This record gives sequence, C-alpha cells and structure tokens, in this order.
Amino acid sequence: MKFARPTGRGGGSGPLFGGRPYVAASSAPVVLPDLPQLPAISIILPTYNEAEGLPALLRYLRTEADAAVEILVADAASPDGTAAVARAGGARVVACPQRGRAAQLNCGARAATGQVLYFLHADTYPPRGFPALIRAALAAGAGSGCFRLRFNHPHWFLRLSAWFTRFDVDAIRFGDQSLFVRRAVFERAGGFRPELQLMEDQEIVPRLRWHGPFRVLPQYVTTSARKYLVNGVYRLQASFTLLAVLHWLGVSQPRLVRLYRRLIA
Repeated sequence: MKFARPTGRGGGSGPLFGGRPYVAASSAPVVLPDLPQLPAISIILPTYNEAEGLPALLRYLRTEADAAVEILVADAASPDGTAAVARAGGARVVACPQRGRAAQLNCGARAATGQVLYFLHADTYPPRGFPALIRAALAAGAGSGCFRLRFNHPHWFLRLSAWFTRFDVDAIRFGDQSLFVRRAVFERAGGFRPELQLMEDQEIVPRLRWHGPFRVLPQYVTTSARKYLVNGVYRLQASFTLLAVLHWLGVSQPRLVRLYRRLIA
C-alpha cells in the first residue's frame, strides 16, 4: 500500500462531490444504466509538484488514448510549474482551490465531461490498451473497479505486496491501483470525502460497491517505488499498516496526519 503525502488541514466535515453531504447508502436494488458503445473516459490526475515526471506520463497516456478520452490535471497551485507542463503535454488543467488528494479528485471530477471517470496517480502508468479494458469491464456490468498493481522496482517484498492486489478485498484496495467508475455511480456514492488526508482511496470503495459491482481487472498498473526507496521498504510498509489499522479503529484524521509526518519522509 502507498499513501500520498498529506496536505492541507485534516479533520472536520464538509460537502462532498457536487456539494452534497455524505448520505449512508441504502439497500435499494442497483440498476446500472447502459453506457454508449464507446463511452467517453475522463482521466483525472491530482498533482502537486509533479512537473518532473508528468511529461513522460502524459506522452504515454496520449499514445494509449482514443478520441473519446480526455486528460485532466487537477492541480493545487504547484509552485514548480506543474500546470504549465501539463498544458504543454496536451492535458486540460483544472485549478483546484483546496490542496489534498480527495479534494483535488472531486475537483477534477466536477470538471470532467466523460461518462466514465478514471482516477490515476501522477506516478502510475496504466496497462496498455486501458481504455478498452475499462470499457469492457463496464459493458460486462461493473459499476467501478481497478487494476492489479506492480512496482517499478524488483525488491522481493514489493513484488509480494503487489501480488496481494489481485484479491477483491477492500482492506488491500489503494489508489495506486487506479480507480475507474461510472460517473453516475460516483455521484450516487457522494464522491471522495474531502476532509480525508489519508485513506480516501480505500474509504470510497465500499460506498461504490453499494451502487454497482466492483471489479479487480487482471492487468497491471505500474507505480513508482520512490517513497519506499527513500524511507526503506520494510519501515514504510510497517508505517502504512499502522496508519491503516489506526484509521479503521477510528483515530481522527489530524492525529493520523501528525503521525504520518513523523514516520514518513
């Protein structure tokens, strides 16, 4: 598992995607509407100081994309020129007033035009042919889903950790695997919880499941191991595991963020 560095202020409550408060899911039967034969996909990349690695990712995404795919960079006023780099790379930049991955993902989703939203980290590469793979999963009845994970480093422990992402278990579901979702399902679920600075990617999956089947596809995204190499593979994984356990035990976001900043560079 891999978390983003927390930013902004944690805790509190506020509106979710589309300005609606979170409402607990009901047990009403889910009926997913049919999508067009070639539904438009909006790729949403939340960024802060990603100017260095972004050009290569955008080139890759443009190579794999078709005419019904748009690329949005949801940037939170990065001082390193990320927005200018994104525009030069052919992406549409969405200026997000609130810094933090969940808030930026919601911001990008509001600006997106596609019937399908694909949330992708700026250091992660989806598999070849990913638009067709996503559309096929949705056509087969999925409401949302993700890919399996691999790291761009051969360390045995990273390979082992990534191996477990093939299982459809929410406890091992993280944003590095990317997330595709029908727009209607995302909106009915209420979007990401913007007050979350950690665990926003795992928290949303059970809510998405209430509104349509979730699928883990057999292809792989490839994500950067840079944070593991900086912090130490075993130390970082132990830190992530501790943070995840504390989150599910109900520890507040401000306390989790403080602990994150003490443990992780």
